[in-house]
Amino acid sequence: MARLALLSVSNKTGVIDLARSLVEEFGFDIISSGGTAKTLKDAGIPVAKVSDYTGSPEILGGRVKTLHPRIHGGILARRDVDQDVTDLENNQIRPIDLVVVNLYPFAETIAKPGVTLADAVEQIDIGGPAMLRASSKNYAHLTVLCDPAQYGEYLQELRQNGAASLEFRQKCALKGFLHTASYDNAIASYLAGTQAQEFTISGTQLQSLRYGENPHQPAAWYQTGSEATGWAAATKLQGKELSYNNLVDLEAARRIIAEFTASPAATIIKHTNPCGTAEADTIFDAYQKAFNADSISAFGGIVALNRPVDAATATELTKTFLECVVAPGCDEEAQEILTKKGNVRVLILPDLLTGPKETVKAVAGGFLVQSADDIIADPSQWQVVTERQPTPRELAELLFAWKVCKHVKSNAIVIASDRTTLGVGAGQMNRVGSTKIALEQAGEKAQGAFLASDGFFPFDDTVKAAAAAGITAIVQPGGSLKDKDSIKAANELGLLMVLTGVRHFLH
Repeated sequence: MARLALLSVSNKTGVIDLARSLVEEFGFDIISSGGTAKTLKDAGIPVAKVSDYTGSPEILGGRVKTLHPRIHGGILARRDVDQDVTDLENNQIRPIDLVVVNLYPFAETIAKPGVTLADAVEQIDIGGPAMLRASSKNYAHLTVLCDPAQYGEYLQELRQNGAASLEFRQKCALKGFLHTASYDNAIASYLAGTQAQEFTISGTQLQSLRYGENPHQPAAWYQTGSEATGWAAATKLQGKELSYNNLVDLEAARRIIAEFTASPAATIIKHTNPCGTAEADTIFDAYQKAFNADSISAFGGIVALNRPVDAATATELTKTFLECVVAPGCDEEAQEILTKKGNVRVLILPDLLTGPKETVKAVAGGFLVQSADDIIADPSQWQVVTERQPTPRELAELLFAWKVCKHVKSNAIVIASDRTTLGVGAGQMNRVGSTKIALEQAGEKAQGAFLASDGFFPFDDTVKAAAAAGITAIVQPGGSLKDKDSIKAANELGLLMVLTGVRHFLH
């Protein structure tokens, strides 16, 4: 008797070529459901509908198609157990040798703007996960494929060995269980949010990394969801494989550059902190300003641009050693110029704005989950607390500094002017220490510049230090019991001070 394959896929990539090879090369019979059956029939491939094979029609608008003993009996039967074989014979059930199934696009559906709960619920697959789990459980007797990328490898197994090896079947079963785990996690997270009593995270390994933060730490890169998004979907134009630290810094760069959409902007990251960030009228000018903000620290940095790389900017990028460059695009001339620095990793990520909705951090005995700090700054809600009122330009400069400060490790102080960072104080144990570092880096350029602080001032010492260096305006969250002291000092020294009412600690 011919071998039997069940094909029921939402993502129909490659399914016609797979089915044609199964039938023409290896003599398989094929049963299929719904849209997959129509796709194969339209391609001239002989196929029997699941409803004809089971004798039961699809019902409930397609909600029930493959949930039938003739399907699951054929999947779960153990060919080396006499009772299982007898049950198949008595119920006229054929053993199924291959199950090809992938699931309704739930994650892709909920990612769309304006999706309703009803829309999301209809994309919760039932029959697909049931077949995936059953097939994966019984991998000793059949093969399950849940990803079009597996099709070629499966056909190669047939061509070389006449059947899929046990090792291959077990590998496919593992992928099946990981797929259903990730799928269920997406559904649970959507329905419950971050306050769920149970929170799970799962992913599929994209690659094993050479090492983690240090050479003695093993590391790997995982993709969440069934479809590649974010860095997993980026196109690498050139350069070596990405490292653990590259990916961590790239995400830090993406988070900063996502703050700036109206004007061309560039940021240069070292150890997750910005050493230079700037806005300008062109991406060339933005990169030059960001680089000149701290050219020493820029060496070996990660560059993110919010506009495509042009030839002029590419030429500037080749003038120093960089680890990575990421942008939403890169023209042909720029790409050719960048090849002169073949080791620099150049990535194209068209969507720089979309990031994770939660952050997860491991602690002994568990992990912490919080929503992403993606609140959008709204200067109309800020409170001017000094006698001096801001001009539109001053408010714009403070907003720029505030956006950058949000992404600097606490305690964070940013000095900026002309929409360019001049000094960055990051990760110090006290705010005065961060202020001293930022002011020292800014030097004489601090005259007439603007200061942003990610947290409130517990004392007025930072205000006095800023004024002594020539700072003219400060933006900070407020909320200290001694806010009045800082405000009093600002008034006495002729500074402008604005309170945002929002804190942006980054640990």
